[in-house]
Amino acid sequence: MAAAGNNGGNANNQISGTERAAILLMSLGEAEAAEVLKHMNAKDVQKVGAAMASLTNVSRERAENVMENFVMELDAQTSLGVGADDYVKRVLVGALGNDKANGLIDRILLGRNSKGLEALKWMETRAVADLVRNEHPQIVAIVLAYLDPDQASEILTLLPERMRSDVLMRIARLDGIQPQALRELDEIMEKQFSGGNNLKSSSVGGIKVAANILNLMETSQEQSIIGRIAENDQELSQKIQDLMFVFDDLGEVDDRSIQTLLRDVSSDTLALALKGADPRIREKILKNMSKRAAEMLVEDMESRGPAKLSEVEGAQKEMLVVARRLAEAGTIVLGGKGEEMV
Repeated sequence: MAAAGNNGGNANNQISGTERAAILLMSLGEAEAAEVLKHMNAKDVQKVGAAMASLTNVSRERAENVMENFVMELDAQTSLGVGADDYVKRVLVGALGNDKANGLIDRILLGRNSKGLEALKWMETRAVADLVRNEHPQIVAIVLAYLDPDQASEILTLLPERMRSDVLMRIARLDGIQPQALRELDEIMEKQFSGGNNLKSSSVGGIKVAANILNLMETSQEQSIIGRIAENDQELSQKIQDLMFVFDDLGEVDDRSIQTLLRDVSSDTLALALKGADPRIREKILKNMSKRAAEMLVEDMESRGPAKLSEVEGAQKEMLVVARRLAEAGTIVLGGKGEEMV
């Protein structure tokens, strides 16, 4: 966690306090930001307002760095421990919603004392990629298999292209790992950023893990990696693809599950995702909405005009992440190929 904290600190030092305040307020949302601004004097409101208006292309990592820095400062100022963690949880959930806030809450509050391999889960993806990029591909495969699929997919994207298919093949071929070997790897990681031993399981890797990681990558990268794997091992490539759940597979999901999924997906994401969707999928989604909601969605889609393919695919991936989370919780059932993943 020390490494993650240092990275966050360096990023925050590159921007002014006013800009950090602007990013924090914009992350909180309109109602919460308005409440904060009420307690500031006119001059400060003007400065922060100007900074908010001039903010462009703030990356998710930078916003999270600001959030983490805010939490650490809050912690330092509440020496009696008067509900700092509870306050942060309430603010983040109220501002970002459960889905977006939970991962950040875990990273900030639960990850502070994590050690060894477990600590990698709370580090920025770029920091983890830098940490492992020079390791043997088998080591990288074990590390990525140990992490959550969404984090692993981001890290894989940041690795050299020539490494990606090799690492993913090794993940797919992993059939667990001996506890002693996992402990030794944990010690290697620990020496790089200090820590201890907090391993949960020696059961890592496998075709399902590889499919989950690949499923969360950009479509172009996903196809490139699958193609390279097929060149080396056609059977393994097919097995991975059989376990992947793609956007078109939503057509095989039952109506009740689709309705549950739609409650957890924002209208903006849905409108963008359906821009490039197969007509069959679009019809499936619309028929599971109220008539008025479906009409509004269609109007929104038509008013948006053309959208970049990368943006459409990103929105579709976002929906798939929600679908997989609900399936893993037993809330919905994914049909088709993805049924094996539930």
